[in-house]
Amino acid sequence: MSLFNTVRNTIVPVHKEGYPFVAAFFVASLVLGWIFKPLFWIGMIFTLWCAYFFRDPERVTPQDDDLVISPADGKVSAIQMVTPPAELNLGSEPMLRISVFMNVFNCHVNRAPMRGRIVSINYRSGSFVNAELDKASEDNERNGLVIETSHGQIGVVQIAGLVARRILCWANPNEPVDAGERFGLIRFGSRLDVFLPAGAAPRVSLGQTAVAGETVIAEFASAKGPVISRRS
Repeated sequence: MSLFNTVRNTIVPVHKEGYPFVAAFFVASLVLGWIFKPLFWIGMIFTLWCAYFFRDPERVTPQDDDLVISPADGKVSAIQMVTPPAELNLGSEPMLRISVFMNVFNCHVNRAPMRGRIVSINYRSGSFVNAELDKASEDNERNGLVIETSHGQIGVVQIAGLVARRILCWANPNEPVDAGERFGLIRFGSRLDVFLPAGAAPRVSLGQTAVAGETVIAEFASAKGPVISRRS
């Protein structure tokens, strides 16, 4: 039993959204291998990469309503005061925006940065320029959530990247959401923007690696003691 638990805890599960892609890569590997045997092994490398891309590991999330948790795995690419997208209806005043850029090797399951209630979800079509560029916030395909929290409304925007072609969001308006709860996924390279109201202070630096559901990216209060965590 201990060996079984060790194997189970070591192998990271694949999110169900990735099953069709992993299967397609595997079938393509078989076909290529039938044509020319070495191509099978090349195809299997891509199949394993696809499974790795759609991995969905458990995360231990700090449970504190003053903390803002990273919604994505990746690199902190921007920390600045920016006017939020108009479709979020968060006003015209600049808000603190913290951006996390996900490359094709990061886990792409997105998680809620704070506990609250989802007020609205707004999808906007757009282009597919490099998500690391600042103009991607305005030009690229995106999906924005507004969450009512104990510190006011925050915005969370999923932004498609250069090779991303599908933004998935399985949350719904008026639903409650916990910090660290899975709410969506973006396929193959993208970015998450978090817009925070006055009172939030950044707790990360540019270029820092963030872990979805675990890394504290901002805080609404200081001098806090130990907080409890929730595994999901």
